[in-house]
Amino acid sequence: MNNLAIIPARSGSKGLKDKNIKLLNGKPLIAYSIEAADQSGIYSHILVSTDSETYGEIAIKYGAEVPFYRSKENASDVASSWDVVKEVLRKYMEMGVEFDTFTLLQPTSPLRKTEDILNAYRIFKEKNATAVISVCEMEHSPLWSNTLPEDNSLSGFLKSESNKQRQKLETFYRINGAIYMANVKEFLKDTNLYRDNCYAYKMSAERSIDIDTELDFKIAETIINQ
Repeated sequence: MNNLAIIPARSGSKGLKDKNIKLLNGKPLIAYSIEAADQSGIYSHILVSTDSETYGEIAIKYGAEVPFYRSKENASDVASSWDVVKEVLRKYMEMGVEFDTFTLLQPTSPLRKTEDILNAYRIFKEKNATAVISVCEMEHSPLWSNTLPEDNSLSGFLKSESNKQRQKLETFYRINGAIYMANVKEFLKDTNLYRDNCYAYKMSAERSIDIDTELDFKIAETIINQ
């Protein structure tokens, strides 16, 4: 199969300035995703989608390709990841290059390893899947959460079936943002990946750190230095 890795790296981060190129243990954040994709050996093209020439130069230095830059429309903070993917696929098609699959690898998941990508790809092939998306176990059960009224009353906050020991509650998982692997043709038909023939790849909480704030960055830095 002809597989494409897409690493989205917009320059206009608001929560943590220039987070996608912020040095983590001496290496720009985007470098971790580029290297993990490259070491997997399953991608014919590893692309960084960015609106910044500075980001583009860093991406190329670490082994990615930047044959074109992101449009102004898709460089805004309201553009979705799927808008970016569609733009990338369209521009490659205009260059005469088509792919069977794409994998969206967010640069804010630097603790995702090559083996995670390979394990997700194994599931993708074994299941003949439309998509494989990474998840991790939730830190706290959503059954222990609820909204609060204006007076902060906890009356009825927990349903009776939820008011029991954590060990006796069902295990819940959340999307961790590290890996989105999909069949290109099916994606272009329907960008909603959460449908029949979409499967989960479970990752550990440690590898699921998604950097959005300075605290997230410090946690990732602590883990990676260990």
